[in-house]
Amino acid sequence: MSQRVVITGMGVVSPVGSTVDTFWDSLIHGRSGVGLITHFDTKDFLVKIGGQVQGFDVAKVVDPKEAKRMDRFLQYAMGAAVEAVAQSGLDQTPSVDKTRVGVVVGCGIGGLSTIEANHGVLQSRGPSRVSPFFVPMSIIDMASGMVSIRYGFMGPNYGVVSACSSAGHAFIDAVNLIRLGKVDAMVCGGTESCLTPTGVAGFTSAQALSTSFATEPHRASRPFDKNRDGFVMGEGAGMLVLESLEHAQKRGATIFAEISGYGMTGDAYHITAPHPEGTGSILAFREALRDSGINPEDVDYINAHGTSTPLNDKTETKVFKEVLGSHAYKVSVSSTKSMTGHMIGAAAAVEAVATILAIRTGIVPPTINFETPDPECDLDVTPNVAKERSIRYALKNSLGFGGHNAAIVFKRWEG
Repeated sequence: MSQRVVITGMGVVSPVGSTVDTFWDSLIHGRSGVGLITHFDTKDFLVKIGGQVQGFDVAKVVDPKEAKRMDRFLQYAMGAAVEAVAQSGLDQTPSVDKTRVGVVVGCGIGGLSTIEANHGVLQSRGPSRVSPFFVPMSIIDMASGMVSIRYGFMGPNYGVVSACSSAGHAFIDAVNLIRLGKVDAMVCGGTESCLTPTGVAGFTSAQALSTSFATEPHRASRPFDKNRDGFVMGEGAGMLVLESLEHAQKRGATIFAEISGYGMTGDAYHITAPHPEGTGSILAFREALRDSGINPEDVDYINAHGTSTPLNDKTETKVFKEVLGSHAYKVSVSSTKSMTGHMIGAAAAVEAVATILAIRTGIVPPTINFETPDPECDLDVTPNVAKERSIRYALKNSLGFGGHNAAIVFKRWEG
């Protein structure tokens, strides 16, 4: 029998706060975390802004000596995981069988700053000077590996890569493992840190980043606004603890929400652009509703992918209208990327936390910087100010370069 999957822990490291509480307070008050990049000298770069992590002290979660052997994406993953596991109490419950707890973490690029640094060493000082920690610091699967080592979780352990939908697919894998009864619980989410010279240069050359608000960074990420001109890169991590309902109830865990269904598809269209009609995303959305056993009219809130690129936002609006029909105009939509920037492989994880908190608090976070309506993005995007709304079902929509689509339905916990 398929297991019901519930959420018992959440953790966040982000540009608007690095605890769940500070993150949520920033979102509902519309505070942007986008500013000038300080990780490196941007003098020769067209794009000089990004969403750098705020309020995160790695020394509070790992030994300083160990932290030096961790790329930023690993430090962020550990920070979010430590908060999520602590909130769940999973590591403090003697009855938990750690051989039946797994870890799966999504990431788009991995340790890019470590790769850049060691390539520089190779070029300037030769191969013998490349760090012995180069590989473990940069490979994507080390995020899940380090979390499992920290807690002794010996269930399935691996990384997921599907660009900006990586964390969404990590959640889906975790849900499947629990539904199948292979594990009792999973720590899962996403992490990313590609605000590096190569990362910013690459996305700039791909013409994906905003360039029109360089002197006003907080205004640059503007999903669904007519004057949007690209996304703003962000960094950070988000983690959830998922458990079978039976396991969570048996150990008396607090349940924050339920994952009732999901859909995942491929566009089979283009390496960077979404399908102009949203064909693959529509299929994923419909499958998520079918898997949840709900109708379009049951959806109250959508946390959109909402990148602030001209193509994404109008295509995503088409998708919502196609699947929901006239109900699309009654749904609250928002893009929290307007405040965090686009956190690539971590995006779906951090935004899932926002979605769950919206359900629990009855507050829809806003899409800030919405100043000029775009006729092609004419849904209620919760412009600029949060609003109260009872939410029973909410959808987290994610898309990724390569045409990867992931749609996950979260449900209010009702017993």
